[in-house]
Formats: sequence, structure tokens, C-alpha cells
Amino acid sequence: MSALEWYAHKSLGDGIFWIQERFYESGNRANIWLVRGSEQDVVIDTGLGLRSLPEYLYSSGLLQDSGAKEDAARRPLLAVATHVHFDHSGGLYQFDRVAVHHAEAEALARGDNFETVTWLSDSEVVRAPSPGWRARQFRVQAVQPTLILQDGDVINLGDRQLTVMHMPGHSRGSICLHDKDRKILFSGDVVYDGSLIDWLPYSRISDYVGTCERLIELVDRGLVEKVLPGHFNTFGAERLFRLASNYISKAGICHKVSTFAMRSLASLALRVTNSRTSP
Repeated sequence: MSALEWYAHKSLGDGIFWIQERFYESGNRANIWLVRGSEQDVVIDTGLGLRSLPEYLYSSGLLQDSGAKEDAARRPLLAVATHVHFDHSGGLYQFDRVAVHHAEAEALARGDNFETVTWLSDSEVVRAPSPGWRARQFRVQAVQPTLILQDGDVINLGDRQLTVMHMPGHSRGSICLHDKDRKILFSGDVVYDGSLIDWLPYSRISDYVGTCERLIELVDRGLVEKVLPGHFNTFGAERLFRLASNYISKAGICHKVSTFAMRSLASLALRVTNSRTSP
């Protein structure tokens, strides 16, 4: 299967494109965002990487300016992982320039499929990307990041800037990217319109509460009008406030006890699964 078949996209306007993997039919299917700038283009998250995402970007014309010649010089392309979980980081190995938060840089560099929570089944991939492909073969490949991110860093695209916000809780290196001028938040799995997951290895409820308090502050200060999340559909500031507030209100002792049990089971299952798939 070609990259042009595997992926699909739609334009949200203002140089932002929403890309998805068509034949990965799962709640874990991540949104991939392409943000074009005057001096640099950025891909936010890369999906599973079962087909070449760079090939799709070039072949579909997404990296070509309107009216430009085909052989015109292309701008630098940076792939940014909002975190290293498999559904977001699987395609990072396909890019020459890769950025990730420092808390997860080492896990990515060693291809730690426990921390990437690699968990993929044949039933979720409804068309095999290549003959004989099986989910048990899938691994997040080790990638040496070329850019290590910290809270407050700014990724300069020329005519737009994305500010890095370290927002742990879902994972220890989760980030959001904030386009302050346009009041857009690329939120990864920090927040999306669904049940927030805090029971994976390296999830931490206390961190998540602090992160949700930061999200509420963004809304209160009028700094976010649109959220482009790591899963499901986009939403606005009012929904962001409600999702963050609801998480804080439910993060009591009962939630912590049940989450501890779920995390223990998830960790055991991931260790067993990834030991079976190790080379």
C-alpha cells in the first residue's frame, strides 16, 4: 500500500492540516498535525509510521507552496512528538529532525517499548500496510532526538511561533504547543474530548491535576480559543475548561486507588507483551 493510500488529510486553513491514518481504526488513532510556516514547517506527532509520512507530505503537495515550481527549495521540516506513546511516535524514525521533551528523550533514543506503551492488535489495522504484515511485528524504533525541548522553549516557524508547555500527567514528558498569536493549543494527549488516561506507566495524578490547573488558567486569561488534540475532534475554550475542571474534581482518593490498580495491570500486560515482541 502506498503512502497516498494510507493517509488522508483535510485543511483547517491558515497553514494547518489535519492528517490521519485511514486504515488504523481504533480509539488510539492519533491526529497528526502539519503546521506550515514561512521559514520552517512542523509535523506534530507522526502516528504509527507503517507507511512513510514524509513521502505522503511531499507526494500530496502539502509541503509545496501554491504557484511554486515542483523543484523549488523546500523549507526545513521538524517532527515534534507531544509524547512518545506508540500511536504518536511510531513514525519519528522517518524524519531527519526530531524534537521531544527531555523527560522522554532517553526512552525514545533507546526504543523503550514499555514507556511507549506499545499495544497494537491485528484487528485495529483493517488493511495491512504491506503483504504479510502483523501487529506483533510492530515496534517503536529507537530515534536520537535532534532537539530536546524544555518548558518555555519556542519553536520558530518564521511567521508563527509555537511555545512548548510541559504538561505531565498522562506521561512524564507530555507537552502542548501553544500558538499564542492565534490562540491555538496543540494538546497531544494532555487533553482531548474523551476520558483522560492517567493509569499508564509514568502517568501521575498529582501532575495531571497541576496540568489541568494550567489549562484552566489559559482559558481564564483568554489565551486559548481552539484546541487541536491528539485524538478525536477539535473543540473550543469552554469545552477545554470543562474537561480540565472535571478531571480535577474527580481526582480524589477513590480515583487514586482504582487508578493504582489499573496501572499495575497495564504495566504487567505491557511488560509481557513487549518481552514477547523483543528481537
